[in-house]
Amino acid sequence: MIGAESAFSTFSHEAKRMTEATNSRAYDRVILKLSGESFCRRGDSGITMAQVTHTAEQIKRVVKDGVQLAVVCGGGNILRGKQFSSVSESIQPATAHYMGMLATVINGLALQDALENAGVPTRLLSAIRMEGVAEPFIRRRCVRHLEKGRVVILAAGTGSPFVTTDTAAALRARELEADVVMKGTKVDGVYSEDPEKNPHAIRYSEISYQDVLSQNLEVMDAQAIHHCMEHNIPILVFNYQDEDNIERAIAGERVGTLVSRPATPTS
Repeated sequence: MIGAESAFSTFSHEAKRMTEATNSRAYDRVILKLSGESFCRRGDSGITMAQVTHTAEQIKRVVKDGVQLAVVCGGGNILRGKQFSSVSESIQPATAHYMGMLATVINGLALQDALENAGVPTRLLSAIRMEGVAEPFIRRRCVRHLEKGRVVILAAGTGSPFVTTDTAAALRARELEADVVMKGTKVDGVYSEDPEKNPHAIRYSEISYQDVLSQNLEVMDAQAIHHCMEHNIPILVFNYQDEDNIERAIAGERVGTLVSRPATPTS
């Protein structure tokens, strides 16, 4: 009887802990879009492992609370396909985009090792098949990894040229039934103008998809915004460099700018 009471007490404590963890976050399944610049020091290129490790530590604390997290990597720190093809006639645009997709795999490998070194179970999934270094992206397998508490890194965009990693993040959010797309950038939200060029630019705490498109604000590419708007997937734009911002954003704190449908007035 004592054993039964002890087992019930342990079960109750665990149930309470899980409830508290659930209540401490606003989202259960998240797509985190990390730009290529988040893999290196500001103004540099390539990969700075100290920067990657810092991101990995934030992710570790997030998944410890039970959040299912899929990370979409950019590759601009190594190569941007569109820019590369524009300066060289020797490279076909499609080839340059494929090169950019491979850059995201390199970033994914770096993040995977940083996460596993921090004790976080991680799987790297690539939209371009390369079984020697990554699993192929299969939706059901990806969902199963998330359900098992593993961080999933989604590399190589969609596997098709001329599709940005922003759009890949939006498409994967729909495919994986994520609650939100979080885009980590070097600025702390969406501004009326580029804050690095105009120090008087206004930062929005919330803005609608339509306003982002009509004002031509450079949040994500238009295709990604349209997809999120069509399927009512909120986008949170925030500064990944600020300490604990990933955790704060997932907890629902006022971080960055929320892009969503305008609230429907109540009668």
